Amino acid sequence: MDILSLIDRQSTLFESDMATHQTTLSALVAKSRFLVIGAAGSIGQAVTREIFKRNPRALHAVDISENNMVELVRDIRSTLGYITGDFRTFALDCGSLEYHSLMQAQVGYDYVLNLSALKHVRSEKDPFTLMRMINVNITNTISTLNHAQEAGARKYFCVSTDKAANPVNMMGGSKRIMELFLMRASEKMPVSTARFANVAFSDGSLLHGFNQRFAKRQPIAAPNDVRRYFITPQESGELCLLSCLLGENRDVFFPRLGNALKLTRFSDIATRYLESLGYEPFECDSEEEARLRADELINDHKWPVFFFKSNTTGEKDFEEFFTKDETLDMKRFASIGIIKNKAEYCDAQLDKFLVAIKNMRDQKKWQKSEIVDLFNATIDGFNHKETGKHLDNRM
Repeated sequence: MDILSLIDRQSTLFESDMATHQTTLSALVAKSRFLVIGAAGSIGQAVTREIFKRNPRALHAVDISENNMVELVRDIRSTLGYITGDFRTFALDCGSLEYHSLMQAQVGYDYVLNLSALKHVRSEKDPFTLMRMINVNITNTISTLNHAQEAGARKYFCVSTDKAANPVNMMGGSKRIMELFLMRASEKMPVSTARFANVAFSDGSLLHGFNQRFAKRQPIAAPNDVRRYFITPQESGELCLLSCLLGENRDVFFPRLGNALKLTRFSDIATRYLESLGYEPFECDSEEEARLRADELINDHKWPVFFFKSNTTGEKDFEEFFTKDETLDMKRFASIGIIKNKAEYCDAQLDKFLVAIKNMRDQKKWQKSEIVDLFNATIDGFNHKETGKHLDNRM
């Protein structure tokens, strides 16, 4: 699959910056020990590959998904082979007792990279999944950061999202709150992060769903009024590695906009995707028509598609990587911008947030409205959009 052409791009984003800093990156990796949390996700796999191919002293990968971890190892062995350093994987939840025991059993890591996240806007549809999103995106970040500090790590990296800039959904809000906790932690150990947009064909994404629908001979549905920035899995790994190894304390790396990175409609990608596979997209007027005519159309080398206007909760009108109040460095890299953060946070607000979440969990009972109110109190200018409609109501 030629991902670049599908997302309407001709060149990779970070080739120049990677070439410029290749010697430094390779030297740092070769003498260091790494722990990658969430290593079996799409971004986690990309980061793990970038570290592995530079022959680290140690590379330990942690992920709750046993099956995806197996595939990570098979993929690396089938493409990159072996290294002289210590490469191991652990099928663990980073919030578990077993993970805590693992951290105590090891000799420590120079760099800890946390790529674990609940990344879907759809995760805010009910209060129970929403609470798990808070646990994964915020609480686990705090605990793994504390473990890294106790073990003497030189740096902690945690991936954020473009949706943390002026967030309008709870997923973006959870990542913004995570960033605030990182700012507080940065006064005790160096941290850095990265904000980027959609990773094309990453696990669970709409584009990844195109592959699933095609394999199962099912219709493809996509919004025709939503434009997003897309980067490739490899680019996500490169950006995270650059931020982790070369970023200064509190730096947030993001891809610079320009000719190589432009807004693209999901419906346009769906059209190019089907055409690349030799099928003519056939636009249906409804989900029902697309389902009912699937066999007929596919047998005629046409593929049923349903393109629609987006109206679900949490969809942001446009994507942005930084706010007007953030200080930027646009000169250090050719294709990467850097948000230069100060350690700005409110201790009382963050403590109140943790106490409120703990009380809800202790009581084993909470409402989504309570959590929304808590986010509003923690994030200045939070503007959550609730339409009453969610992505699970879409094909």
